[in-house]
Amino acid sequence: MSILGSFNIGESGLHTHAKRLEVHAKNLANIDTPNYTRKIPTVAAIEDISFNNLLSGMKSDVFSIGTLPDTGAGVSFTGVIEDPTPGELQYAPGHPDADANGYIRRSNVNPMVDMADSVLTSRAYEANLAVIGLAKSMAQRATEIGR
Repeated sequence: MSILGSFNIGESGLHTHAKRLEVHAKNLANIDTPNYTRKIPTVAAIEDISFNNLLSGMKSDVFSIGTLPDTGAGVSFTGVIEDPTPGELQYAPGHPDADANGYIRRSNVNPMVDMADSVLTSRAYEANLAVIGLAKSMAQRATEIGR
């Protein structure tokens, strides 16, 4: 993998995890919003970088070229899905969103779950920043070799 490939992987991770953080922040902001359904961010690998795929690529590439194959790896934000868990019913007959029986459906956001997901997402964001920092350091050292 080239140094530029490391930058690309870090960049895709930064974009993906920033969008995940936005989704979690929106969920937390709507804890008390009636009829709000919690959103769950979905993430997918850009390319198959499984061990089997890597070995298959190495069979054809490494011995003829002498470098590891560039898998074009990374992650992408694929969207959100709605949490199917229904929110609790609350009796509020004067509320504008109340049904005929006077009940509103509260948000199904669990603040503990979204806070934990936010912490994990911010750690993943920091890890991608570290990847970019290491790639930058390697690129700088590579330029020093030629001096």
